[in-house]
Amino acid sequence: MSASKFTLLCNSHNCRTKLSGFAWVTACSHVFCDQHGTEEFSRTPAICPACSSMLSGKLDVLRTELAPSEQYRAMVLVGLQPETVLEISHKALDFWTYQVNQERLLMEYSLSRAGGQVLQMEKFMIQQNQSKELELNALRGEIASLKKVLEEYKRKYSEVLERLNERNRQYQKLQGLLDSLRMHTLGTVEKDPISHPFTTGLVKPRSSHSSPSFLGPEGDRFFSLGPENAKTFFQFNTPTRDRTQTFIKKN
Repeated sequence: MSASKFTLLCNSHNCRTKLSGFAWVTACSHVFCDQHGTEEFSRTPAICPACSSMLSGKLDVLRTELAPSEQYRAMVLVGLQPETVLEISHKALDFWTYQVNQERLLMEYSLSRAGGQVLQMEKFMIQQNQSKELELNALRGEIASLKKVLEEYKRKYSEVLERLNERNRQYQKLQGLLDSLRMHTLGTVEKDPISHPFTTGLVKPRSSHSSPSFLGPEGDRFFSLGPENAKTFFQFNTPTRDRTQTFIKKN
């Protein structure tokens, strides 16, 4: 970095602004902006905020103009011995050399710190990528196992569905057989109504030893006539005789 392109910066760690106008310079080769220099060096004893050096001398801290006028430049070193002028110039150049080196060291420190942060971030990203890759592999394995389970369930479902269809076919077949048997039974009953006990009207065919038609066989509860039943039957069927009339007229 050339001196012509270098700009002084406030050596306060919390400021670091470019200096212009007035600035405060110290015997320990530090420079501060007008605001921070006024705040720091108004106290006694004065202490350098950059290196914590004691500035007890009268000329250890000076407020100077960074861009003096032409008249000041023409008269500031006039009358001094050449050795004094060279010594003053040497000390002024040492100040600038120190400031440039400090800025270079600070930039190198910031660069190394940023590089360390970058390395830490790279390590962190690598660790994160590895952990995410492990999680991704675990999820892939879980998905593969779930796919196998799904295929197994599909196979079992197909088997159960096939069994259900087979049972339905058997059921339909049995239902058809049952319907055909019912139709056959109904057709047989219609052709032979006497042989069916529920469609004969409780009338049984006569035999040589059977009871008369109005009497049921012995032991038949519906048509067996005991004495009381016979009496009731004949009372019900016999017309009432008129006592006032006689069937035979007497002479």
